[in-house]
Amino acid sequence: MPMYSVRPFHRAAGEVLAEHMPTCMYSLPNLHRRPAPAAAPLPPQGVLAVSSPRLVVEILSRGRLGAELLRNHRMEEVDPSLQALESRQEEILKRLYELKSAVDGLSKMIHTPDADFDVTNIIQTDECSPLTKNKADLDLMLGKDYGALKDIVINANPSQPPLSLLVLHSLLCEHYKVLSAVHTHSSVKGVPENLLKCFGEQTTKQPRHEYQLGFTLIWKDVPKPQMKFSIQTMCPIEGEGNIARFLFSLFGQKYNAVTSTLIDSWVDTAIFQLKEGSSKEKGAVLRSMNAALGKTSWLVGSELTVADIVAWCALQQTGSANAAPANVQKWMKSCENLAPFSSVMKLLK
Repeated sequence: MPMYSVRPFHRAAGEVLAEHMPTCMYSLPNLHRRPAPAAAPLPPQGVLAVSSPRLVVEILSRGRLGAELLRNHRMEEVDPSLQALESRQEEILKRLYELKSAVDGLSKMIHTPDADFDVTNIIQTDECSPLTKNKADLDLMLGKDYGALKDIVINANPSQPPLSLLVLHSLLCEHYKVLSAVHTHSSVKGVPENLLKCFGEQTTKQPRHEYQLGFTLIWKDVPKPQMKFSIQTMCPIEGEGNIARFLFSLFGQKYNAVTSTLIDSWVDTAIFQLKEGSSKEKGAVLRSMNAALGKTSWLVGSELTVADIVAWCALQQTGSANAAPANVQKWMKSCENLAPFSSVMKLLK
């Protein structure tokens, strides 16, 4: 027996029975039976109705097409902030087009046939007198100090002797009267005898004021070579390549911009890749040297430069001399025929 019975709301045919709602409650309109609102009238032809700022920003984000759309159609209610946004976009686009035109002009200059010229011709036409005939104004290079000898002081580690600086010392002795001295700092012990006598025997003693230049080498525990020529007023010049550049400048050689750039490039390549690089980098440098020496007798031009000195010393210290290509081998023999190089060869034995 069912607990309670409910009167059916539907007949068998699916017809809904009429229900008598109580009158004690307030009534609400049926939302499902509300008539649809009338459609908004279309704007006249040629008029773009934009009432949402977000819609305007979306149109402007389409670039010039959106800007043209807004400019060619009349807006119903124009907001001043939207006008400022459009003006700002136009200004940005104008600047972008100006930059693009400038870049296009530069690209045409770069792709001209003269851009990929061979610098060998410029180097060969660079008039440079032989190294043995040049001298620099030491007062201009090192400063004028009345009554005092201009003394270059270099600190170097005996475990990694800077061979290029020893070659340059010998070259300086051919140009100037150089007072040479070698000392040992207390930070190192047991410096080899050949390094203590790397400047040779100083047999001739003259008064200090008769020398043009002083060259003092101190074997010291330092991570890289350091140089000073004014102990009181200057910071040290560090690195074998940088010191070699400075010492070579005392010969008074003058080069054009292209030659100077190539010399600096070879010096850096010799120090950071040939001397301190991996075996792959050393092989690439040897190939580049072989190609360059196939065109000229020296690495840069027809005269010896600091690039040749630093590169030759790097090859000697890394043991890559025996595996060098043919042009490099020929160049190395040319270097060794010079007295400053042959004197350094004794230190390697």
